Amino acid sequence: MQHIETEILINAQPEKVWAVLTDFEKHPTWNPFIKSIEGEKSVGKQLKVFIQPPNGGGMTFKPVVLTYDVNKEFRWKGKLGISGIFDGEHYFQLIDMGENTTKFIHGEKFSGILVSLMGGALNKTKEGFQLMNEALKRECERM
Repeated sequence: MQHIETEILINAQPEKVWAVLTDFEKHPTWNPFIKSIEGEKSVGKQLKVFIQPPNGGGMTFKPVVLTYDVNKEFRWKGKLGISGIFDGEHYFQLIDMGENTTKFIHGEKFSGILVSLMGGALNKTKEGFQLMNEALKRECERM
């Protein structure tokens, strides 16, 4: 198993960060990593997500929503092909730090038999997370 986790402080209340994060239609306008998300925002439902890591090829996958806890956590699990080959549990957590500040935690836990072969791709993925975090911060603080 491999785990990537990033975080950033955003000068906005969790409700505002959540509103930007979960407004799927606007992702293409601000998000440099997750270029699009389509689907119903509820546990057990399948999404269609297109990601593009920096200097990497794009990829579409269809994860299932595991958690959708408004203003707190959004989590999904996707897989490459069949389960157990290359699976990823992607999560976004919002922590109210008070004083109009939110800690945004963005991570993914990878498992499966191909994980050990994906080191370079996972480094690009972490960079993509960081770029998304910075873009989310700019978008939330701009509004």
